[in-house]
Amino acid sequence: MMDIAAKNRQIANSYYNLGLEKAKVRDLSGAAQCLKKSLHFSKYQTDARNLLGLIYYENGEVADALVQWVISLNLQPENNLADHYLDEIQRKPGQLETESQNVKTFNQALWHAQNGSDDLAILQLARVVAAKPHFVKAHLLLALLYMRREDYNKAGRSLFKILQIDKSNPKALYYMSLVKQNTGRADAEKRKMIKAFSHRQMQDDDVIIPNTYKENTGLSTVFHIIIGLIMGLVAFYVLVLPARESSLNRVRDDELIGYMQQLNNANQQNDSLQQENDDLKAQKDEVQKKLDELTTGNTSVLAQYQSLIWVLQYYRTGDLVTAAKTFADANFDMIEDENIQGIISNIRQDMAGNIYQSLVQQGLQLWNGGDKTQAMDYFQASLKIQPDNPEAMFYVGRLYQENGDTENANAMFDKIVGEHGDSEYAQRAATARGY
Repeated sequence: MMDIAAKNRQIANSYYNLGLEKAKVRDLSGAAQCLKKSLHFSKYQTDARNLLGLIYYENGEVADALVQWVISLNLQPENNLADHYLDEIQRKPGQLETESQNVKTFNQALWHAQNGSDDLAILQLARVVAAKPHFVKAHLLLALLYMRREDYNKAGRSLFKILQIDKSNPKALYYMSLVKQNTGRADAEKRKMIKAFSHRQMQDDDVIIPNTYKENTGLSTVFHIIIGLIMGLVAFYVLVLPARESSLNRVRDDELIGYMQQLNNANQQNDSLQQENDDLKAQKDEVQKKLDELTTGNTSVLAQYQSLIWVLQYYRTGDLVTAAKTFADANFDMIEDENIQGIISNIRQDMAGNIYQSLVQQGLQLWNGGDKTQAMDYFQASLKIQPDNPEAMFYVGRLYQENGDTENANAMFDKIVGEHGDSEYAQRAATARGY
C-alpha cells in the first residue's frame, strides 16, 4: 500500500503538471494556484517552486520570485535551475536597484491616487509600465484610475495588456466586464451571439389575388365615390385617430419607463462604484503598508533578501571575510518565511561556531606571511561575528601598535584587560600596553 509521503509526492506532481499546462497557455493565475497546491503537498517539489518564481517574475513580482528561488536553492543546492535564475539577475547590472525604483514609483503613485492626485498617479504609473511592461499591479491600478475618470477606452487598453500577460487574471476580467458595459461592447457582443445562434424563419412571398370586380360607370360611380369618402372619414375618426393617440401614449409611457430604468441603473451603478472606490482605498492602504515594508530604506524586506543572497554568494565563492561582514551588518528581522529563517539560523550558527575562529587562524597565516593589511581585515571580520573574542582583539591591537596607531592599540589592550582579565591574552595585552 502506498504510504502517505508517496501519495503526497504523486499529488504534488499532478498539480505541477497541471500548473505547467496552464502556464503554457498563459493562464498564469490558474497556474499559480496549481503550483501553490503542489508545494502544499510537497515543499521539496523544486520544479513547481521554480516555475512559481518564474510566474511571479513574469507578473513583475521580483521580490516574490527571489523568495521562491532562494528557498528552492536551499532545499536542492545541486542541479537546480534556481541557481541559474539568481545568477542571471545578479549578472544584469543594477537590475535589483531598477526593480526597487519601479516599486517606489508605484508606491508614490498609490499615495497620489489615495490623496486625490489622479493626474500625477497616472503619469507615474505610465512611466512604470513603460519601463516594466509586465508589471500587472501597475497596469491594474492604471486601469482603475482611468475608470474613475470614466475614460473606459484607456482603461480597456490597460486591462487588455494584463489579459495578454495573464488571460485568467480575475480582477482584470471583472473590471473588463465593467468597461464593456460602459462602452456598449457588452450589448454588441450579446447581440452578435444572439444573431449567430438564432434561426431565421423563411417567409414566402404571398401573392394576394383580389376578387374580381365589376366596373361601374356614370351616377353609380359618383355615388360609390361619395359613399367611400364618408366611410373613410368615419373610419379615420373612429378607428385610426384613437389608435394613433393610444400609440403615442404608449410611446410616451415606454420612454418614461426607460428613463426611470436608466435613472435607477445609474443610481445603482453609482452606489456600486462608490463601494468599489471605498474598497480600492482600503486596498491602497494595505498595499501602501506592504510596499513601505518591502522597499523603504536599507532595512526593507527587499534589502534584507538582497543581503542574504549576497551572503550565500560569498559563501559559494569562499569569500568568508565579506560574507562575515555582510552578515554581521545585515538585519533579517522582517523576513517572515520559516524556510528562509531556517537558512539564516544555519548561517548564524556556522558563523558563531566555526567561521569566526577560522578567520582568526587565516589572519595569523597572512600576518606571518607579511600581509598585515589583509590580516587586519580577517581579524576585524572575526570581531564582527564575535565582538568579545580576546584573541582577535589582541591581534588587532598588536597590528595597530605595529602601524604606529598607539591610541587605538592602547584602547584595545585596555579593553582586553578590563573585560577579559581571566583570559590568557589579558597578561599579553598588559605586557604590550607596558604595565
